[in-house]
Amino acid sequence: MELVKGLKGTVRVRVRDEDTATAQGSGTVPVLSTPRLLAVLEAAAVAAVAGALDEGQTSVGTRVELDHVAATPVGMEVTATAELVGIEGRRLVFAVEARDAVEVIGRGTHERFIVDEARFLARVAQKKGARENG
Repeated sequence: MELVKGLKGTVRVRVRDEDTATAQGSGTVPVLSTPRLLAVLEAAAVAAVAGALDEGQTSVGTRVELDHVAATPVGMEVTATAELVGIEGRRLVFAVEARDAVEVIGRGTHERFIVDEARFLARVAQKKGARENG
C-alpha cells in the first residue's frame, strides 16, 4: 500500500464503565470520556496508514483539535473514522469523526509524524537513562 491522501481507517468500540468520564477522572458523569474518545480517534488514524509506512517506520501523535459534541452512554457502540487529508514530508494530517448509534459525537483534526521506530525508542531509552542516572 502507498501512503497517499484518502487513506481511511475505522475503529469500533463499545463504551464500557472504564471508558467513562467518572472512571477516568475527566468528569463526574458516566458517559464516554473525552480522553477515551481521543484515543479511539487516534487508533483510527493509526489504522488508516497501517501497511502504508516503510519497514521500520511508525507514526506518533503530535497534535489534536477535537470537538466532543455529544454524550454517549455505557453500552453504546462508537465508530471512529480517520481520513488522511494531508501529507507534508513526515507530517500526516487526518480529518477525524466519531459517531454513536444516534449521532456524531466528535470531530476534528489529528496530526501524526512518521518516525523511525528504532531511533525513536533509542531516544526514549536514553532519556529514561538520563532521568534514572541524574
